[in-house]
Amino acid sequence: MEREPGVGPGATLRDAKDQPEDAAATEPRTVAERVVAPLARLTGRAPAGGVVLLVCAALAMAWANSPWALAYHALWDTELTIGAGEAIARLSLHEVVNDGLMAVFFFLVGLEIKREILVGELSSLSQAALPVAAAVGGMVMPAMLFIALNANGAEMRGWGIPMATDIAFALGVLALLGSGIPPALRIFLSALAIADDLGAVLVIALFYTATVSWGAIAAATALLALSGGANAAGVRATWCYALIGVALWVAVLLSGVHATVAGVLLALTIPSRTRIDEAAFLRGARSALSDFHDARAPEVTVLSSGAHQAALGRLEVLTEQAQSPLARLEHSLHGVVTFGIMPLFALANAGVSLRGASSLLGNAVTLGVVAGLVLGKPLGITLASWIAVRFGFATRPAGVSWRMLHGVAWLGGIGFTMSLFIGGLAYTAHPELLTAAKLGTLIASVVAGLVGWTLLRRAIAGPQARA
Repeated sequence: MEREPGVGPGATLRDAKDQPEDAAATEPRTVAERVVAPLARLTGRAPAGGVVLLVCAALAMAWANSPWALAYHALWDTELTIGAGEAIARLSLHEVVNDGLMAVFFFLVGLEIKREILVGELSSLSQAALPVAAAVGGMVMPAMLFIALNANGAEMRGWGIPMATDIAFALGVLALLGSGIPPALRIFLSALAIADDLGAVLVIALFYTATVSWGAIAAATALLALSGGANAAGVRATWCYALIGVALWVAVLLSGVHATVAGVLLALTIPSRTRIDEAAFLRGARSALSDFHDARAPEVTVLSSGAHQAALGRLEVLTEQAQSPLARLEHSLHGVVTFGIMPLFALANAGVSLRGASSLLGNAVTLGVVAGLVLGKPLGITLASWIAVRFGFATRPAGVSWRMLHGVAWLGGIGFTMSLFIGGLAYTAHPELLTAAKLGTLIASVVAGLVGWTLLRRAIAGPQARA
């Protein structure tokens, strides 16, 4: 009964020409609906999230290199006070985005990881073998290349930067290639990115934690157990998990572990089961619709009819029971994260000043990030996939050639969001190294995206030309 994130009501309009009466029923009728409809259609398209992210990154770069650059940095340094009385915390706007709003991003990542493990491409060993092997190769090889170029000093702390893949950008570039892409290739990239995200979360939790407060760790553990207990007890109200989540975020923030890890941990405790099965939903829905139909009368309106209201109320309850909280949250947060939180993150973190950037092009950190994402990612993903298939651990998806898989491996080199995030953790005390890491991430992401798009376009054109 769970619906994939990003699948909205627009999917029902694909057969509009064949069913004009159904299409007419979905046409916007009010002024507000007519104004909102184009935006809804735009946000429902796969590349839209990547396009918005790219625009915000370009805007941040332009702003940081304009005569108003000081205003850009002053904006994100603005101090905000959170709390009341003695229980207050002072955070910059930049920290609110990176430590607070990005926890919601990681919460969505956690929901996607849990869904994939339960019912998706990571739900069985045979399904998970290829994308997991590819993800491992795509994390180990970039890290090794980075360390080879940054073996000493503070620079080496950035080894986790080129390990990550930006799923929004990667899937956006893939979608630009149109319907010629085999569905199995899109599934492979999605599963690869999810496994990659899981690896990045583990790296953040294990290697980018400064000092640890065991009292706060104990509080976080207790809150996590409380959320898991609520799940086991059958609690499905999202506000309950939201309250626990806020407290868990504070505990993790105080523990020394990066606060965004709280989002992933909370997501793993969100209920994934439906309260009723499909058969029970269909029986109840048919009964409610029948009662709604029988209550019709010329002088009766839905507003004044108790029978109508009762039938609609039963349908509402049935709909809630037929969806899992995990699926509901994933669907509702997808747009908020894709078109709200991630663009804000790009605005706050992609503002790299290009003044003196030429001197950073030869910086070991810049070279390490570029080498990791542009060479390490494609090589690691392709080689690990080949080994897994060659030795029988996995099978290559039907209809997906090695040329296509290699093109997707290049898209894995689009690090952007997660790479910028890990860079901020690695070089908090070293602004120049952070600038070098950001520059390397931006260069590598553009190169990897263009090369990946070109390779995939040629790989797809080959079979089509032969056909």
